Amino acid sequence: MPSILDRDTLNAFCRHTHVEAKGAATGPLAGLTCGIKDIYAIAGYKTGFGSPEWLETHPAATHTSSAVQRLLDAGASVVGKTQTDELTYSLAGENAHYGTPVNPNAPGRIPGGSSSGSAVATTGKLVDFALGSDTGGSVRAPASFCGVFGMRPSHGRVPLDGACPLAHDFDTGGWFTRDAALLETVGRVLMGSAVMGKPAPRVLLADDAFAMAGPEVTAALATGVKRVAKKLGKPQPVTVSAEGLREWFEVFKVLQGAQVWAEHGAWITQTKPALGPGVRERIQWASTLTPADVAPLKAKRAAIARRMADLLGDDAVLVLPTVSGIAPLLNSPPAAVDDFRTRAMSLLCIAGLAGLPQASLPLGTLEGCPVGLSLIGPRGADEMVLATVRRVMG
Repeated sequence: MPSILDRDTLNAFCRHTHVEAKGAATGPLAGLTCGIKDIYAIAGYKTGFGSPEWLETHPAATHTSSAVQRLLDAGASVVGKTQTDELTYSLAGENAHYGTPVNPNAPGRIPGGSSSGSAVATTGKLVDFALGSDTGGSVRAPASFCGVFGMRPSHGRVPLDGACPLAHDFDTGGWFTRDAALLETVGRVLMGSAVMGKPAPRVLLADDAFAMAGPEVTAALATGVKRVAKKLGKPQPVTVSAEGLREWFEVFKVLQGAQVWAEHGAWITQTKPALGPGVRERIQWASTLTPADVAPLKAKRAAIARRMADLLGDDAVLVLPTVSGIAPLLNSPPAAVDDFRTRAMSLLCIAGLAGLPQASLPLGTLEGCPVGLSLIGPRGADEMVLATVRRVMG
């Protein structure tokens, strides 16, 4: 039987860590195929983590990550490992060592990272769905850029044993599909959820998030917002952050960066990997952070989490743009990429700081390119978010 590598003209799959595994004969995902982001362990094989030096300096896995095993046990067959940004520390999808997966729905533009290969494999119909991960936005951003469904679960809902970490207080699993029903089914498998959720009875509209995304994105998502209103009821306008979403991103950026260096600093210092552009500068910056930089921001993060808990209660979803625009062009100047990253992360950091579930829905188009509309739910209410997505798309 031919390998997925023979059909992959999008550079979605890894040639350097290829692995296949057949799923169980029965189960909710029986007969479906999936790609696995190259951060998850599969017994007997190495994990690349987007880095040639990581691949060289780490042995083959002795056990399979629980998230992958749950998919296999539910009947899904793994057809290969998907490309990821180097050490997953990027939103672009441009890997200096392994190349950039092709965004099928926005030619000439980035696919988004760090779950670039998983998003592209799903978008390009190479697989039925794909497993990714999301720390800062690594499922939600590529879902928006490529025009597919993407789900970041509540922090801790999907097991991450055997997955290469970036920043453990923010790391989550995540997955991509081309339809809402499968998004929910995959989620129930990964979270081990026995119950079907019910759609949210209350809907909020994030005025400040739309203002940050700007009038063009707001206009591009207007039809999607109307769809949400028709299916769920008229949203209540709210301001998410009194102090400004950019300030929230600064909190996220420092807390994440400190954890990245704490997790990988010793390996980087010893191995001296040839890091690609963007990742290299972020790692260098992370290495300069001190406990004095981090300490006051922990209290700010706790306050942000309380704000989101008060806003959402246990029964609301928040509607907002997934990111601040369409996918940037390939090989954009670093300054332009940094500006876009700051604006995008100012929206993406909301769920990350509070550990909340967020789904990106492919409900907008701008300049012929996809742009996603997101639903954020209360922490632990993943089933409600997925049921709400199903209702909106039904």
